[in-house]
Amino acid sequence: MNDLSILISAAASIGFFHTLFGPDHYLPFIVMAQSGRWSLRKTAWVTLLSGLGHVLSSVILGLAGVVLGIAVARLEWIESFRGNLAAWALIAFGLVYFIWGLRRAWRQRPHRHFHLHPGHSGHTHVHNHQHDHVHVHETEAKANLTPWILFTIFVLGPCEPLIPLLIYPAAQNSWSGLFWVSLVFGLITVVTMLGVVLLVTLGTWALPIRKFDRYIHAVSGATILFSGLAIHFLGL
Repeated sequence: MNDLSILISAAASIGFFHTLFGPDHYLPFIVMAQSGRWSLRKTAWVTLLSGLGHVLSSVILGLAGVVLGIAVARLEWIESFRGNLAAWALIAFGLVYFIWGLRRAWRQRPHRHFHLHPGHSGHTHVHNHQHDHVHVHETEAKANLTPWILFTIFVLGPCEPLIPLLIYPAAQNSWSGLFWVSLVFGLITVVTMLGVVLLVTLGTWALPIRKFDRYIHAVSGATILFSGLAIHFLGL
């Protein structure tokens, strides 16, 4: 019981710091909530479901490895492969969204038009093509698709620290130990994700970011892109 208590405490602390120091666990949700103008409830649900998928995929892989007797080194190789796959998925999604955001910002740039009226009088006015060319169904489709893209990427993304934590209870044939370590690690990971995302999202409401609405999609894409690059090349 003393060994299990120590292991559970380690799972809690590792789950917390692994999530806190991994910007990919929360930055994509924060920036997409801003660019998509998600409600706090929607932001919480997307983060929660993605976090659960993120943790459960590694738990299932770890338990399958225990049952099938797969070596830990092989499981870690699989998790590493999944990590690279998720990082490249974030990079690709961020790059595509960044380019789309730049294109949208360019189309929304204010410009002047001169109109000549009968009687040789005329006037100029400033406008953009945001409502002229952005079809409502295109916007709705993007809003509905983005949460599912994030969810899929997070299901692909592994919880690398979880596999080593399962070694000891697996060696002791302790199913209760496997259950509690997985539960505590997963719970702390998801709660930390939710806490950071909701706190930062609430904080951004006090900032005058709506003045930069024209660029918010490009900034969101760039943030997700650099998150993926940081994971792949810096190991964050």
